[in-house]
Amino acid sequence: MFDSKLDHKLSLAAAVLGFLTVAGCSNQPATVASSQSAQATSSAAASAATVSPASPADDPARAATASPASPAADSTHATQPLHLVTLPKGTEITATVRQTLATDKNHWGDSFSARLARSVKVDGKTVLPRGTAITGRIYEVKTHELKVVLSSVVVDGIYCDLITNSLRPSDKEPKPSNRKQKKDNSTLSARTRLTFKLSKPATVPVKA
Repeated sequence: MFDSKLDHKLSLAAAVLGFLTVAGCSNQPATVASSQSAQATSSAAASAATVSPASPADDPARAATASPASPAADSTHATQPLHLVTLPKGTEITATVRQTLATDKNHWGDSFSARLARSVKVDGKTVLPRGTAITGRIYEVKTHELKVVLSSVVVDGIYCDLITNSLRPSDKEPKPSNRKQKKDNSTLSARTRLTFKLSKPATVPVKA
């Protein structure tokens, strides 16, 4: 009976992995694998290993977890990450950069971290809340200019690919001022807010 439960949980974990792989999501940048799938698999194995035939009689709480109703509850929990939403092309993603980048220190391909400054909605429903972790990378470096793009969004430790347009530091949202600010495209300062647009649709997992 316990082997069948383990097989059931492992099959659910495999299904999660399959959906997230198709969506272009992974538990690390540029690696197609699901951290939640791995966690589900390991927790399933641990659960099967810790429950012995004698344990339900010794502990009523364990008896409840070993009852026929538990696989259904586990199924509901495991299928929650399978709720996928597609962000259409052109979706605006406003992110606040969390570190300073400069043309004299950084190179093409260098990554940086950011946070969503505004929630992203689809059909009026919030898909990515404000504060969601974002990663980006340097797209182009010249002597006095650099351009950056967003590369992924992180949802519960899962990285999902993003393909956006490139922006320069001077493309930041202007602050109210009576003076025309000088454009500096050699340095992208921390806390700079930039609004990107998706060049291609992106699929992300959403909590049910």
